[in-house]
Amino acid sequence: MATEIKVPVLGESVSEATVARWMKAVGDAVAADEPLVELETDKVTLEVPAPAAGTLQEIVADVDATVGVDALLGVIAEGAAPAKKAEPAAKPAEAKKEEPAPAPAKEAPKAAPAAPAAAAGAYEVKTLSPAVRKLVEDNNLDPAKIKPTGKDGRLVKGDVLAAIEAGTAKATPSAPAGAAPAAAGPLPPRAEDPREERVRMTRLRQSIAKRLKDAQNTAAMLTTFNEVDMTEVMALRNLYKDGFEKKHGVKLGFMSFFVKACIAALQELPAVNAEIYGDELIYKNYYDIGVAVGTPQGLVVPVLRDADKLNFAGVEKGIGDLGRKARDGKLTMQDMTGGTFTITNGGVYGSLMSTPILNPPQSGILGMHKIQERPMVVNGKVEVRPMMYLALSYDHRIIDGREAVTFLVRVKDALEDPRRLLIDM
Repeated sequence: MATEIKVPVLGESVSEATVARWMKAVGDAVAADEPLVELETDKVTLEVPAPAAGTLQEIVADVDATVGVDALLGVIAEGAAPAKKAEPAAKPAEAKKEEPAPAPAKEAPKAAPAAPAAAAGAYEVKTLSPAVRKLVEDNNLDPAKIKPTGKDGRLVKGDVLAAIEAGTAKATPSAPAGAAPAAAGPLPPRAEDPREERVRMTRLRQSIAKRLKDAQNTAAMLTTFNEVDMTEVMALRNLYKDGFEKKHGVKLGFMSFFVKACIAALQELPAVNAEIYGDELIYKNYYDIGVAVGTPQGLVVPVLRDADKLNFAGVEKGIGDLGRKARDGKLTMQDMTGGTFTITNGGVYGSLMSTPILNPPQSGILGMHKIQERPMVVNGKVEVRPMMYLALSYDHRIIDGREAVTFLVRVKDALEDPRRLLIDM
């Protein structure tokens, strides 16, 4: 009895994935729940386990294929190891049978259709997946001119992207129009240079690019700035950091102070914690704080759930766990979805000031920066103080300037006098 391997539910707002790699080959024995295939989505990489024990009988979705939820990835045969062994034996026989037949000119096209098809510029077009069809139509391409590399001679997304780069698969109707279609093409042909290296963008990187551009195109995004004197927070941290770590098993960092300060400000100014949904405003009476984390694969924003219910130790532990999972590539879809407000810390890379970009559909994001000693006037005297610039980017469609500035002032006040956080001021 055969068992189908299907794409699981990928998570909120994620409808398709790319097959990143197969961990087993056809004919390999697999155990139930053993990781079998790795899928890359817009947000995370996830492993699909084997639904049953047996032998991998067929791989339907090859590497780089784009698949939707519940799409067929492959087939596992129950106890089919012997059947699979017979297949390699049959292949040499098949090959042997075809080997003496290169002489007939008529059979040559059947054995190697790629060469003649390429020359004629007409590959057989099989049914296109929705993603591939959209890519072909958006770029005015002729699928018959694109060499397919997918299973059963099907076009995969990578084939179309390669054709776009090469600029060789424009639809024939466009040709008579002269120079105009050439100018309308997505990319002009580009000469190869041995000093350059071409690397296909990962789905995560493509998603980051699309989401950031969408944020610019959709939101009425503005940024307001302020600066905070970190003297009191640093003194409090230095005073209690050893005892805190001994008691809670985690270091006392700055992020817990910022998370707590932001939550207090969000509770006072709910518009900053809201989102626009069509012609409605959705005010969220919970505080799931996204914390931006840089990884080798790109920027991800895992979410600290119900951060308002956590104490300082809970916040530090939660952020530490999410950071480790992000760097190890272990984040789940649950870790990444939701979020009502985001904090990003460019200061860890040395940034003195920046304008963070919104993380849709959220309406606000706080940017932390490098702590730098600067001369400040305090009670009529010039003193050297550890200062940090703060930036709040916000969607002006839902948040007015008054609310944005007030929010940042509330965060500043809480950090300059951390006792406010203890007495809810």
